[in-house]
Formats: sequence, C-alpha cells, structure tokens
Amino acid sequence: MAHASAANPQPSRRRRCLVSGGAGFIGAHLVRHLLARGDHVTVVDNLSTGRRINLPEFHEQLRFIEADLSHALGAFGKGETFDELYHLAAAVGVSLIIADPISSIETNVSQTSALLRFAAERGPGGAPAPTLIASSSEVYGKSTAIPFREDDDVVYGPTTKSRWSYAMSKALDEHLALAYGQQRGLPIVVARFFNTVGPGQVGEHGMVLPRFVERALAHAPIEVYGDGSQSRCFCDVRDVAAILPTLMASPAARGRVFNVGSDRVLTIAELAHAVIRITASKSRVAMIRYSDAYAAGFEDLLRRKPDLTRVRETVGFEPSITLEQTIADVASWISGGKGSPIDWRAVSHPETKR
Repeated sequence: MAHASAANPQPSRRRRCLVSGGAGFIGAHLVRHLLARGDHVTVVDNLSTGRRINLPEFHEQLRFIEADLSHALGAFGKGETFDELYHLAAAVGVSLIIADPISSIETNVSQTSALLRFAAERGPGGAPAPTLIASSSEVYGKSTAIPFREDDDVVYGPTTKSRWSYAMSKALDEHLALAYGQQRGLPIVVARFFNTVGPGQVGEHGMVLPRFVERALAHAPIEVYGDGSQSRCFCDVRDVAAILPTLMASPAARGRVFNVGSDRVLTIAELAHAVIRITASKSRVAMIRYSDAYAAGFEDLLRRKPDLTRVRETVGFEPSITLEQTIADVASWISGGKGSPIDWRAVSHPETKR
C-alpha cells in the first residue's frame, strides 16, 4: 500500500491543513496522521458528535477551533490560506439521522457549501485549495448492483422515509463538490467511506461495532437488528486515514469519486459472533426487529460491498489491518475507558508504530 509518508515526502515548507470535523472519529485519526508527517493542522469542530479528548491536549502544530464550520470560516482573515482542506464535518449515524433529520440535512448541505466557497479562493496565493470531501456508501441508496461502483446509478426510497435523507444530502454534497471542480477549477477529491471502524469510535449514534463490543465486554446480550443476514464490509480507520492524504496528492485522483473501504464481506450476525469469540465473551446474540430499534417501516440494505478497483489502480490502496485485529483493538480501547484520551501509540497504524 502506498501510504502518505512514502508518497508525500516532507516538503521544504510545512503544509497548512484545515480539517473540518477533526475531533470526530475518522477526523482525529486523520489529524494524527497529518501531524506525524509534519503538517500544521487547524481543526474546526462544534463537538456535536466529535470529542475534544480525541485530539492532543497540546501540540505546537495543532490549532483547535470549537465552532460551527460556517462561522469559523467567516472569521478567518483574508490572508489565511491552506495547502489542503479535508471536509469530514457531517451528521453521522442512522440513529442520529432519524432522530434529528432537519439538523442532519442542514449540516451536511450548508456546511459543505460554505467549505467549498472558502476553498475556491483560499489556497496558496489565492488559488483554489485542494479539497477532499468525505462522503458515504449511503449514496448508493437501495441499489442492487453488487459490488457498488462509483459510476453506478443510485436508487433511493421515498422522501417520506427520513432514512434516505442522509444519502440524498451526501449525494448533493458530491454534486456540489464536483461542480466546483468543473466551474471554479477547485482540485477536488470525493471519498465514499464504507463502514469505517476502529479505536475511538463510540456507539451512541448507532455505530455497530463499538455497540457490539461494549455489550460483549459486559457479557450482555448483543442486539442484532433484523435477522442478521444483512452484509457489510468493515475497514479499519487507520487504513482509511492513511490513504486520504495520498488521494489528495495524486493528480490522477482530482475530480473523481473513490470508494474507500474493505471488500471483505460478512453478515451482521457473523460480526456479532466474531466479537463474542475475540473478546471471549459469554454474551448471546438477540435478534431485534427494526420496528423496535428504529420505527415502523424502516428500510435497510441487505448487501453493501464496494468495488475497490478505482482506488487500487489510482493510489495502490489495500487495507492492511484485519477485522479481527480491529475488534481486539476496539475492545482494548473500550476496556481502558472511552473517556480517556486515545493512546495513539497503541492504536497507530502498524507501519507507523515505533
């Protein structure tokens, strides 16, 4: 795998990077990666789902701004420019989307619009700043074309089902980002994440792996929604975070959309049993109807698998951390206390451990 440390040698001057949502799960891992390569990183996060404790308490190359993204961007002086912008601020988690669809839609669309307007003129010398937009496999909606390819048609449920509002808002983000690339010359890359998991992820908003691990560590029943036959592909956040700067640096990635994840498939029931096995838990699996977990008429996808041909051919991406290792690391992090800072030495990518 061509990681950023190899593809992006240390420049003569320190890069200035802006990461929106940088206190979130994926964002914090990306920030650590950027700091490790010597960048100066500005993080903007309103901490609605992110956690300040995810970031170093003090780092001379890190600036943290707690604010809504649009407000923070408006407060930057005219001379404030960035070499790279990573937009990860978004409403995340099925539970959150269903509970607060208005905020979720407005956050995803309006914040992305504000970021793109800013990026169009805040690169070095006032040029457009290279920008990566984090998107989601949810964009594919109810498509039955497996595996999902970036140029496939997308299929959504009716607007009366709030379940699809997240997918539609992220699709609109992609349309807007690609339009900025075409009309304003913005160097844009879109990354569609597929079930990113790992240390630092919490289960409060419906994230399946930390929810399963927490229950397993407590030897409590692990609740699987539906019949458990729905299948997913899980990729470790350390692999995901490491490839994003590489995508940003690749001229061949500009103006394109990339699936980013693993293509190893397993059912949610299989995931639950893997968690029980790896944590040596006495938990049992309990099937819960979707109507009891969410609401009547909830729709879920039976299968979700990415085609990784494009990202492999463009930047040589191959996930290197097994799901079994990820589960063990998540269990170790949760056992150590989720309220504690992440021990980055313990959870760093195998190729960056010292």
